[in-house]
Amino acid sequence: MTAAAGVLTLGETMLLLAGPGIGEVRDLDHMRVDTGGAESNVAIGLVRAGVPATWVGRVGADPAGERVLRDVRQAGVDVVATVDPERSTGLMMKERLRDGRTRVTYHRRHSAGSALVPEDVPAGLVERSALVHVTGITLALSESARRTVTAVLDRAEAAGVPVSFDVNHRQKLLDAAVAREHYRAVAARAAVVFAGDDEARILLGAPDGSEDDEDLARGLADLARGRAVVKLGSRGAVSVVDGRTTRRAATPVRVVDPVGAGDAFVAAWLAAALTGADTDTALDRAADAGALACTVPGDWRLPGPGATTDTDTDTDTDTDHPAAAVHDHVER
Repeated sequence: MTAAAGVLTLGETMLLLAGPGIGEVRDLDHMRVDTGGAESNVAIGLVRAGVPATWVGRVGADPAGERVLRDVRQAGVDVVATVDPERSTGLMMKERLRDGRTRVTYHRRHSAGSALVPEDVPAGLVERSALVHVTGITLALSESARRTVTAVLDRAEAAGVPVSFDVNHRQKLLDAAVAREHYRAVAARAAVVFAGDDEARILLGAPDGSEDDEDLARGLADLARGRAVVKLGSRGAVSVVDGRTTRRAATPVRVVDPVGAGDAFVAAWLAAALTGADTDTALDRAADAGALACTVPGDWRLPGPGATTDTDTDTDTDTDHPAAAVHDHVER
């Protein structure tokens, strides 16, 4: 497995409207336009780390779709996109609430991105990749999107291409009891699984508080093929790779926007692994990347010159940490 062959990922990327400061949408006079999606965020992070990446997705034949394609391409990612004339590009809105939380609301029922089908992934694309990266979001979007993930995993397995799986559970998209079966099926085919501690409990069927973080990581590694990383937000992260457990504290930062930090974490870990770094280095780079992503607004933007992660303020490096973000999925 070499980084030069590149990473393939697939899923939905949406137009993002974000408030310029603290306040709810109903009280704002204007919002900043951006784009975001877990899989394209990871692809962008990989490219920044020097690993080629390709994102496969669908957008509507609308200005929002044009913006999505432009942003992902300009970030250096190879884009393989179907433009759907019958469906609209999905929309997400981000608000910074007065209690310190970030709330993200998604509008994507019947969106172009949710209509992903196996035929959207061209012949040979999976087979020439160094790694295929998928998330639980794509599994939850629709039956056709789930079929697409399965078809891609079948092709990857036939070609000997390893798979990375980030659970990224969204309760409003797929109930945990239903999701568990789908997640476990993908995890069993993955070379590495990423999950928050709550997501690990879903896969393992473990009640809250019944297992500690390292036990959760070991359980996930046993379910997968020996590699698992549990993201713990402000408590850092723990990995189990081929029987070796590694723990990393969170990198202290002043949190501006935690959404997308988990994707930056995953991208940095994968890039390190693909370029031959050891497990300690991979976890160090992942923790730093996730923390740095919290210091700027936007799901995948980088801090400006002179930015640092070395502050003495509170830390949160996981989009799923309850103190950092609340994800409200609103269907339209």
